[in-house]
Amino acid sequence: MRSCLLLALSFFLFNCQNYWGNPYKTPLPPRMVPVSHDSLRVEPANWWAGMKWNKVEILFQRAGLGEYEVRLLHANGLKILKVEKGDSPNYLFVTLEIKEKAPAQKVEFVFSKGKATFTHEYPIRARNSATKAQGVTPKDVIYLIFPDRFANGDPSNDNISGMLQGLQRDKEEGRHGGDLKGIQQHLDYLQDLGISTIWLNPELENDQIDASYHGYAVTDHYRVDRRFGANTDLRDLITECHRRGMKVVRDVVLNHIGDNHWWMKDLPTKDWVNQWPTYTNTTFRAPTMVDPYASEYDKKHFSDGWFDKRMPDLNQRNPHVSNYLIQQAIWWIEYAGIDDFRIDTYTYADQTFCSKWCQTLREEYPNLSMFGEIWENAVPIQGYFADDQPITRPHFDSNLPGVVDFQLCFAIQEALTKETGWTEGASRIYYVLAQDCFYKNPYKNVTMLDNHDMTRFYTQVGQNMDKYKTGLAFLLTMRGTPQIYYATEILSTGGGSPTWGSFRKEFLGGWAGDPSNKFTPAGRSAEENEAFNFVRTLTRYRNETPALQTGKLMQFAPYDRGA
Repeated sequence: MRSCLLLALSFFLFNCQNYWGNPYKTPLPPRMVPVSHDSLRVEPANWWAGMKWNKVEILFQRAGLGEYEVRLLHANGLKILKVEKGDSPNYLFVTLEIKEKAPAQKVEFVFSKGKATFTHEYPIRARNSATKAQGVTPKDVIYLIFPDRFANGDPSNDNISGMLQGLQRDKEEGRHGGDLKGIQQHLDYLQDLGISTIWLNPELENDQIDASYHGYAVTDHYRVDRRFGANTDLRDLITECHRRGMKVVRDVVLNHIGDNHWWMKDLPTKDWVNQWPTYTNTTFRAPTMVDPYASEYDKKHFSDGWFDKRMPDLNQRNPHVSNYLIQQAIWWIEYAGIDDFRIDTYTYADQTFCSKWCQTLREEYPNLSMFGEIWENAVPIQGYFADDQPITRPHFDSNLPGVVDFQLCFAIQEALTKETGWTEGASRIYYVLAQDCFYKNPYKNVTMLDNHDMTRFYTQVGQNMDKYKTGLAFLLTMRGTPQIYYATEILSTGGGSPTWGSFRKEFLGGWAGDPSNKFTPAGRSAEENEAFNFVRTLTRYRNETPALQTGKLMQFAPYDRGA
């Protein structure tokens, strides 16, 4: 028995040497994985001349690539500044400098290992004059769309061979087939509603084993999920929006990836993701980043713990990870014309990195007005993470112009569902707005009544039309940039289900064979048309009233003035 135990222990220790540390109780794949010698992954696949970010770090991956030397051919105003290896033998990070006056061109990278040589042509493109990076302002009305649940414009992409999930319309957490073409086909509807900007929940590849429809577990940063369409479909949608005078906001995830991301099969460096001896979840306690009494233990567990077992936590302190996330954001703006970003799980990512990410993008595109998701329970904590915080963070600039205003959202919900007291009910709105002093510019916040992670607003107010109208009227006349969650205008309900999908229902009429078409007045009930017309009247009034877009807010304290 003792001999068997020693043999088993020796086998275990030997195999552990073939793995890197991993938050799971089972190890990551081996360092060296089979990678086709004929396949070279290059990210980003191209860059542009005339960019402020002119020292681009190109990630090359191929089996054994770390043993190769690299040089340039046919380069005009281009220079390799450095070549770095990863911990995996399959990676090289090549920093290419593009001098200020370098023209658009195609340059060849030559990879050599003894007598073995291969080349890769790398395009440096000319920047085009197409509209991009316009930024959102209080002059806009944002419409938040869950792409999988809005409209199916191309049924041929519902099931993609080789991808882990196909169509499952009978399941709340399954894929339902909505796509980018479906959104583009209904832009007339959105414009008629008075919408100027659409915000898409993530449309990048999420080739995950379950719940891939939501988009927040990216598995490829440079590829639109093929079940939504191709990269060109996103570009076409944005181009058409711009032709109509509309804008498009991308939902970007900097904190984590999906566990089926291609990196996880062959991590470039040991510290590419934050790792623990056993699986460690984030505490979800963002106040630890603000709390003057917080322990380093709590701070680390909040920021470096994983958001979910299927969402590895990226280590943005790694300079290669940082560069990658900055460059892929710039790349998509240049390629597709994205106008702005909503930053998911903003508080969970490394804050020094987040500041650099925001600063770099704003220097490249001065009109950007990104807004971050800071889902917390106090205005000072929410405001702490905003741009140039004037009170609690005087020596650190996050460079984040605005936040999603959860505190005002919760206050509106409470005002319509609870009795008013000194601080409760409608009084909560007063107290929340009085704390706008915690923002450099509260007018850059994005306001809302609900979103893709909440019980539907109409459900929250007990399907009471008067309360529904009061909430919409408040939202669309308040400071900041208002955001309406898709189908709110037709009284969509949902919540209380054990799954998130209950408030991410299909927009009826977006699928062939639907029993009714809510995109048309004839397909809506009298009550739904009443709601739609009310929202449209408000959005148009806001769009035509400069005081609601650029005026200054004044509020009066709640008390009985007749006493």
